[in-house]
Amino acid sequence: RLYQIPFEMPACEGESETRTLHLIGDFSAPAEFFVTLGVFSFLYTMAALVLYLRFHSLYGENKKLPIADFCVTVCFTFFWLVAAAAWGKGLTDVKAATRPGSLIAAMAVCQGEDVVCNAGTTPAMGLANISVVR
Repeated sequence: RLYQIPFEMPACEGESETRTLHLIGDFSAPAEFFVTLGVFSFLYTMAALVLYLRFHSLYGENKKLPIADFCVTVCFTFFWLVAAAAWGKGLTDVKAATRPGSLIAAMAVCQGEDVVCNAGTTPAMGLANISVVR
């Protein structure tokens, strides 16, 4: 929800106040899908672990239970792949929306011919990149 993040734009000559701009975009859906699927995968893994360890005889006697477990695992694997791809695309969109060059282009004060604007530092996205790889 980048639209909730404000940042201060420097004042133009003759203005005493700074202007507040907001980032553009809402890329929360892929992140929420990714996290929700991770939580459900964890809960299913814990339930399956209890089933395997505590009710081993039930798992061995019932022929439909292993097949159902396999089908659920295949579904979780597919959805995990989809969620990782969606979060990867969402992260790419977040990077594009927060790129210093695009933020400078949105500032009216930087549009003058004699004005040189510098972004300073670039955002650190290392941990976000690792979240997609996992």
